[in-house]
Order: sequence, then structure tokens, then C-alpha cells
Amino acid sequence: MKIEAKKISLTHLPTPLEYLPTLSKELGVELYIKRDDLTTLAMGGNKMRKLEYLAAEALEQGATMLLTAGGAQTNHGRQTAGVAAKLGMKCVIACVDNYPGEISANILLDRLMGAEVVFQAPTGEPGQAEKLIKMLIEKYEAQGEKVYYIPVGGSNEAGLPGYYECACELDAQAKAMGIGDATVISAVGSIGTYMGLFTGLKNEGSDLKLTGIAISDFGPDKDVRLMEYFAQVKEKFQMECSAVREDFHIETGYVREGYNKPNADVRQAVYLMARKEAIILDPCYTGKAFAGLLDMIREGKIKQGEKIIFLHSGGHPGINTPHHRVEFERELMDGITIL
Repeated sequence: MKIEAKKISLTHLPTPLEYLPTLSKELGVELYIKRDDLTTLAMGGNKMRKLEYLAAEALEQGATMLLTAGGAQTNHGRQTAGVAAKLGMKCVIACVDNYPGEISANILLDRLMGAEVVFQAPTGEPGQAEKLIKMLIEKYEAQGEKVYYIPVGGSNEAGLPGYYECACELDAQAKAMGIGDATVISAVGSIGTYMGLFTGLKNEGSDLKLTGIAISDFGPDKDVRLMEYFAQVKEKFQMECSAVREDFHIETGYVREGYNKPNADVRQAVYLMARKEAIILDPCYTGKAFAGLLDMIREGKIKQGEKIIFLHSGGHPGINTPHHRVEFERELMDGITIL
């Protein structure tokens, strides 16, 4: 039942599925991690799986430039910049966001790889991002470029096969390790990674269960987008599976202060993973999702002894963004000795 779509190989798959012995013992669950932070190109991350399909479509259309959008420190933008560099294309990242005051973290990596980053301060005007993107496409096409636009997070029908493929890969790995009935936990932002996993597991008849943890407000507009997105991919790929809203398990109560806002609980979750398993999470996506997972264990939503697979979607350059870095520095300075 696997779906058919063209792709180009940009990373090394499959990524590892690892058992976390120290955290498993400490938390009382059987905890595993899917290492999609190890997708190699541009310091890795989950967007690379989507970009293998999106870039194939861009090349097929004769594009010379990739244009995408996101926040100031967009992980997707960084990985898009990497793909463009690898394929000899130009790249522009449009950010309706304030310039953070320095070239660091993902912005530094974007510029190292030759991408242009365009900032426009938020005005609150409806459609601001769409207008900025339209302006940039017109500007560069007037200069002779063929622009291929990739939406935020690569979360559209063209990018979906990346995480459908991951669902199949993960199902095979889990069965081989004797955990074919585990629950997969993933951060949910622009919904693309979650939707790819959901459709892959459901359409392929996997026994793995899926729980998403929203890292930003998940209101009625996201509910509408969720169902529209499912309908679009079901039609495009002629999937046999069907779903109603209740089939999508997304925890929405662990957003904390909001998207990419510093939070003490999230930092403690980052420290825990780093100090027990030497794996680095980020404070926007994976750290927040892991903090939510810890809450779910404490609240009994995840039972003792339950088998859990945590998807590590990458993003670790985010620990060096200015507003997060200052909090890490404040808390970690007591372990620095200057003689």
C-alpha cells in the first residue's frame, strides 16, 4: 500500500532507533528514541525527509531558487538552505519576525551556506507573510530566477511522503526490536511530520500508536487545517485509510508560554536528556515535547512500563538563540570555574 512519489537522496536512511537505558530506569517506562536529528545534511533534522521529495519536484520544474518561510530561527529554513547549497541552487528564507540582533544559531548557519534571510517586522496585518512571499517571488523571477516555493515546515502534500516513509521505516525497526506495539511521541508544529507519521502508520496497518504534543497554540484553525490536510493527502495519494478528528491524538496542554518562549520546565527536560543520555534537545520543539512527555508520565497518561518511542526531530542549534542562550547561561554558570 506504499504511496508513490519521486525523491532524491539527500541523507542516510534509516536513522537509528535507540534504547535509552538510564532514562528508562529513572522514569519507569521503556523509552526509545528515533534519531531523526542524525539526517546529516546542514546539521540534520526532520525536514530533510520532506525536502528529499520537495527538492525532486523543484528540480523537475526547472527551479534555480528555493524560497521558504518561517520564524527568525527556522530549522526548516536552515535545512532548505542546506539542500539548495547541495544542489547548486540559490535560497531565500522569508521571516515575518524581528531580527534578533545578532547572527547566531540557525541564522549563522543559513548565511554560512549562502542563503539570504529576509526579515520583516510583524505588523499584525492579515496576509502579511503571503504578501512578503509574493513580493520576493516577483523580485527574483524578474531577475531571471525560477523560484520554487516551499511552505512553512515543508508541510504540504508534496512533502508528506517523507514522514510516511519514516512511519514505514520505524514500524520495521520497532518490530525487529520487539516493540511493534509501542506509542510514538512527536512534537507538532506545522503538522507535516505528524500527518506523515499518522497516514503512514494508519494506511500501512501498523500496530504502533501515535501521540502528538503541540508546541504552539492548537486552536480551532489548527483543527480545520488538520482535517483539510488529511483530505488533501488522502486524495492525492489515493490512500485507503479514513479518519475523523477523534482519530488524531494530539496533546494540546503542554504549550506553556507559547511558541519558542523560554521555559524553566523545558530547560530542565533538555538538561535531563543531556545528562542521562548525552543527547541534545532544543528549547522550541524537542525539549518542549520531551517536557510534555515527562508531564504525561507524572500525570499517569503514560503508564509505568509502557513502551514509548520519542521522535527526535533535531533543531539543536536553537539552544544558541539569544533569548534562550541567556537563560542557559544564567543557570549553568555555577558549573564554570575560572582560575
